[in-house]
Amino acid sequence: MTIRFGLLGAGRIGKVHAKAITGDGNAKLVAVADAFPQAAQAIADQYGCAIRTIDEIEAAKDIDAVVICTPTDTHADLIERFARAGKAIFCEKPIDLSLARVKACLDVVRATKATLMVGFNRRFDPHFRAVRAEIDKGTLGEVEMVVITSRDPGAPPVEYIKRSGGIFRDMTIHDFDMARFLLGEEITEVSAMAAVLVDPEIGKAGDFDSVQVMLKTKSGKMAVISNSRRATYGYDQRIEVHGSKGLASAENQRPVSIEVATGLGYTRPPLHDFFMTRYTDAYAAEIASFIAAIGGKGKATPSGEDGLIALALADAAVKSAAEKRTVPMSEVLG
Repeated sequence: MTIRFGLLGAGRIGKVHAKAITGDGNAKLVAVADAFPQAAQAIADQYGCAIRTIDEIEAAKDIDAVVICTPTDTHADLIERFARAGKAIFCEKPIDLSLARVKACLDVVRATKATLMVGFNRRFDPHFRAVRAEIDKGTLGEVEMVVITSRDPGAPPVEYIKRSGGIFRDMTIHDFDMARFLLGEEITEVSAMAAVLVDPEIGKAGDFDSVQVMLKTKSGKMAVISNSRRATYGYDQRIEVHGSKGLASAENQRPVSIEVATGLGYTRPPLHDFFMTRYTDAYAAEIASFIAAIGGKGKATPSGEDGLIALALADAAVKSAAEKRTVPMSEVLG
């Protein structure tokens, strides 16, 4: 069975998903839609798909599923439209920047019994999944502490910052989902600190560029997240899980994994420069999982509910940083 896709949004992440879809033998990219004709044309030329409007993709009989890569403020509306149209839906995070809007959107998904998967691609990274596999096998015993490091090589444009929802909802949200993935328990408390250390313009836009977050579950398990919009040495992506029987970690990845030793010492190649290359395998595995779910082989996960909880954790972190106190999740989720 070949799943026929429509791609909504031909920007940076849209290109990543176009590559993942066309690289899967069980998928076909039928059409792409974008507000900028040149962006859509570039993908159409590269992958041989049609250019259509969103309305045309919604009504199309030759499209089974859509991948939503449009701006965040369009996600919830598009999910509802395509749920009602009977299409399976993959949506980049977040579903919306408002918890109330996300909840309303998920009501429509449930009512229409639509398949919805949210794009937390790091769950599908083979290195991170290998750590989770060791947890599942019991190698580490009971998980006690998780450390997540995620630092971008450089800050995005300030114009992007202004509409992103802020670093906790835009960047740390991936790490909130990864913390849940590794801890195996729901988080009950959030403590966050934030500063502007990279670019004063980010502060003027009302955001932060450097944050530390402490998460705690009801049983006392903890996770620490370290984020920065600047890493002069490349795209810094690491996790560590400490348990009652041992520890497992996933180190930074490089395009070429070699080590050179000379009289001057040991050297290794640079890290990946950003997510497009670092998580290539994860994006491919993510789409493959979505296709399998459409075919009835497993559930679509991360789910819309996973997206809701990750956003709630981000909201709690925003509140914690602003009010300089620990925020119970019950205060955010109600």
